[in-house]
Amino acid sequence: MQKLFEIKNVRVYDKINYDSIEIFSNQTTFIIGGSGTGKSTLLHLLNATISPESGEILYEKKPLEQWDTLELRREVLLVSQQIYLFDGTIEENFERFYKYRKTPLPSKEKFRYYLALCMADFPLDTLCAKLSGGERQRVYLAIFLSFQPKVLLLDEPTSALDDKTASELFENLIALRKEKENTIIVVSHDQQLKEQFAEEIIRIGRDEQ
Repeated sequence: MQKLFEIKNVRVYDKINYDSIEIFSNQTTFIIGGSGTGKSTLLHLLNATISPESGEILYEKKPLEQWDTLELRREVLLVSQQIYLFDGTIEENFERFYKYRKTPLPSKEKFRYYLALCMADFPLDTLCAKLSGGERQRVYLAIFLSFQPKVLLLDEPTSALDDKTASELFENLIALRKEKENTIIVVSHDQQLKEQFAEEIIRIGRDEQ
């Protein structure tokens, strides 16, 4: 297996420490640990949303500070817990996100493909304001997934979903990951998802009970 990320003696917020972590490519890695141990913070470090106070993070053997930030975030895409959808339809949200990233707009068929993949098979003219929390979460994920990143960072991606939907969604994500040979890194408290889908588990701080 090829090392994708290497985290060496990293400290952030003057209280969170990561001594030595290695994350490998082309697999699904779950980050677990107790509250306040820095699981979500680690995801933000990996795509340079925040910077460490000390230590070093390597992506593909190259220090993060040597990467162009925009290039890095196109490859290493973070889907955070906060869902940012604009007013308007699902299609308009796709268009605005693509415009924001200055990325060529794919076909409507592609939009529908990723929506279906994320268990959000709604008409493109559906108003996002009328969707439930779980539906909005899946639409938001579909938009990010459509950018086809090399690394997908997911922070509690199924927090608003029931167990059955969460499991079906991850089955689709894993199938796509294997097809595209990319990498998924997940922070999740869902024990069932971890047991069912984790190919690698990284424990931070004290384990959750």
